[in-house]
Amino acid sequence: MAFQTRRVSKSLDNKQVCGGLDTLTRVGAFLVMTAGLAIGGCGASTGGGYTTEHISAAKEKMNIMKSATEWEMAHQAFLAGELDKALKGVDRSIAINDNVPKSHVLKGRILMERGELEGAIESFNKAATLDPTFVDAPYYLGIAYERINRREPSLAAYQKAAELEPSNAQYVIAAAEMMIDLGRSDEAETYLTERGGSFENNAGVRQTLGHLAMMRSDSTKAVALFNEARLLAPDDNAILEDLARAQVAATQFADAESNLSRLLKSPDMRERRDLQHLRARCLVEVDRKLDAREALIALTQGQAGAADTEAWVQLGNLSYVLKDATRTRQCAARVIALAPDRVDGYVLRGLQLRRDAKPKDALASFDKALALGAKSDVLILKGMALKDLNRTDEARAVFAQALQTNPQDPAAAAMLTQVDEQN
Repeated sequence: MAFQTRRVSKSLDNKQVCGGLDTLTRVGAFLVMTAGLAIGGCGASTGGGYTTEHISAAKEKMNIMKSATEWEMAHQAFLAGELDKALKGVDRSIAINDNVPKSHVLKGRILMERGELEGAIESFNKAATLDPTFVDAPYYLGIAYERINRREPSLAAYQKAAELEPSNAQYVIAAAEMMIDLGRSDEAETYLTERGGSFENNAGVRQTLGHLAMMRSDSTKAVALFNEARLLAPDDNAILEDLARAQVAATQFADAESNLSRLLKSPDMRERRDLQHLRARCLVEVDRKLDAREALIALTQGQAGAADTEAWVQLGNLSYVLKDATRTRQCAARVIALAPDRVDGYVLRGLQLRRDAKPKDALASFDKALALGAKSDVLILKGMALKDLNRTDEARAVFAQALQTNPQDPAAAAMLTQVDEQN
């Protein structure tokens, strides 16, 4: 008579589960009793050893079934996030049968999610000892080591998993990413490209190679690799985000804005403020300034927006370019209130004051920015305010200071030349 372990739904209550286990117990008792009757019918000459052997075999079969049932219930509890229940279940499974590698791996995963990483490592090592070919053991061991920042043992574990199952790109990518974390990017690239034939159509490998290209500031190559990954996994938003960021780095702003807009329509992405900031920058770069202003206004709304200094800075700068004086003043005041130690608010306020024909007030604002550490660009603005006040000699000295601070600044050189010509 054959028995199959069935998947127990997480919706089963205790009564249903206990009822199922009672049924298994009755079946086991029936097997033992049947074996005993059969042996008794054969006569005394068969010997007691034969009876004991069959009873032991029946008990072993029952233990295997009980252990498998406990494992399945523990696994379902783990997937549902019921970690305490899952741990009790897998402990019962291991108590019945201690020689099943996947039980120790499940226990390790549960412990890892509970933050008990040393215990998790012990469980994964136990699983690897029971079956050195069981690939889950080294893979999850690598994750556990990574979480406690033990990178070299983590890399060794990932590489072991890749050796056990070389056709699985997940393990190869994990090893390569750990090499990158260890600062061994050349080794990571070689590790991936040597296996390129096996993973020619794997999006994850292309994506990881794209990350390597970005680390080397080769954004054009990264765009190509992320585009290849995108074709292989068109619904993967992580790849699309990588592609958009690479396109920004490669100054492909129109393509980047299109991809960012698509990302921001996704329910799990639409609240990502970093992506909204990036899209606003792209809109400015492609000269869609009014659309950029609307995007930045949206970023300054609500509780999060009210505290987003960078959004207020960018909105203020754009408002100044668009000659929106009221919004420029509002943004300058907000930036100064949020970040009084940043130069941006004082520079923005000074620019608007100078445009409002208030050079003396503008000069005071630029001086405040310089006191906070502003460099040559603000020195030039100060020189222009001094020039507005007809303090030409002082203006010339400030322009000369700006050029000395940054000899490569063409604006400083131009302003210094202009003052000299006028004198």
